[in-house]
Amino acid sequence: MAAAKPKGSSRIHVVVGSDESEVKRAAKQLADSLSPAGDFGSDIIDGSADYADHAAQRINQTVEALLTFPFFGGEKLVWLKNVTFLDDSPTGRAEAVVENLEKLTEVLQTGFPEKTHFLLSAIGVDKRRTFYKTLQKLGDVSVFDAIDPGKSGWEQDAMDVCRTLAERHDLAFDGDALELCALFTGGDRRTLENEIEKLDLFLGKNRRRITTADVRSLVALSRSGVIFELGNALAERNLTRCLALLDQLMFQGESAIGLLLATIIPTVRSLLIAKDLMSRYKLSRPGQPFAFGRTLEKLPASALAHLPRKKDGTVNLYTLGLAAVHAHRYRLEELRAALKACLDANVRLVTTSLDPAIVLSQLLVGIAAPTPAKR
Repeated sequence: MAAAKPKGSSRIHVVVGSDESEVKRAAKQLADSLSPAGDFGSDIIDGSADYADHAAQRINQTVEALLTFPFFGGEKLVWLKNVTFLDDSPTGRAEAVVENLEKLTEVLQTGFPEKTHFLLSAIGVDKRRTFYKTLQKLGDVSVFDAIDPGKSGWEQDAMDVCRTLAERHDLAFDGDALELCALFTGGDRRTLENEIEKLDLFLGKNRRRITTADVRSLVALSRSGVIFELGNALAERNLTRCLALLDQLMFQGESAIGLLLATIIPTVRSLLIAKDLMSRYKLSRPGQPFAFGRTLEKLPASALAHLPRKKDGTVNLYTLGLAAVHAHRYRLEELRAALKACLDANVRLVTTSLDPAIVLSQLLVGIAAPTPAKR
C-alpha cells in the first residue's frame, strides 16, 4: 500500500470547528467534490456516538472501510461524519476510544489504497489531543469556529461573515447597516443566514442594497443584540428607544443589576473615556468606530495606560470607537454626573425595595433626557 501523501496533495481531509452549520456545509461540499460517480464509491460512517463502545465500533468500521480496496479499481471516499467523540468528554477520554483512534492513526500514517480519500468532519474537537495533531500533520485541515462575542475583535469577524453571506445572495450593505446586522445577531452564523435570506426576499430582484432601516425593520434582535441596542440608544441619546428596549429586556426576564453593570455603566464609561481623550488630545470625531482605534494607536502609551482592559489585556478599541462616534452628544460634566448616577442606581437596586424597572428608567431619563441648558 502507498504511504499517505504529504500535505498539499493529501488524501486526508478534515473539517472541524464549533460552528456546526458551517462545518456541515463545508464537509458536504468537500464530500460532493471527492465522491466518485456510481453507487459503490463512498462509505459514509456516522460518527455520532453516545457511549464509548459505540464510538469504538464506528472507528473500527472506518478502519475497515479504509483498508478495503475500491470496486473495479476506481476511486473511493471514506467519510467519518459528524464525529462526537473527539472532544474533552468521558466518551472521548474512554480507553476503548483512545485505543481505536491509535489504530486509525496507524492506518492513516502507514497508508491505505492510493485511490481512496478519507474525510473526517467533527464539531467540538479537543485540539490538544494527539489524534488531532496527527491529522494536522498528515492532512488538509479546515477549521470553522463560531464567533465568540467575549473575544477581542469579534465584531469585525461577525461583519466579515455577514458580508460573505450577503455576497452569496448578490447583496451589499449601505453605511452602518453591515455593522448593525452583525451586532443585532451577535455574530451567530445560523441566525445571520436566516436574516440574510429574509432580507433577500424582502428586497426582491430590483433592490440589492441593504439599508440601516431595512436591518432595523427586519432583522430579529438576539438577546445580545437587544442589550447592545440599549447601549447604542443610550450613546445616541435616544431616550424613547432606551425606555422601549428597557421594557423589552425586563419583560424577557433580564436582571436589572445585570443590565446596569453589563450595559449602562460600560456605555457611560466608554463615552466618558472617549470624550476625555478627544478633548484632551484634540481628536476629531471618527466616521466609523474602527477608525478611532487607528487614531488611538498614534497616541503615546501614557495616554492609554488608564484605559480599562479586557481579560486578554487588550483595549476594546471598537467599543471606544463606537462611543467616540456619539460622544459629541454629551458634555464632559454630563458624563461625569451620569457615572455618579449609575453608582447611586446601583446602591438603590441592592439596598432598597424599589421596583428595579423604575430605578433604571429614572437613571436613563437622567442621563439621556435633554435639559434646557443643552438646547
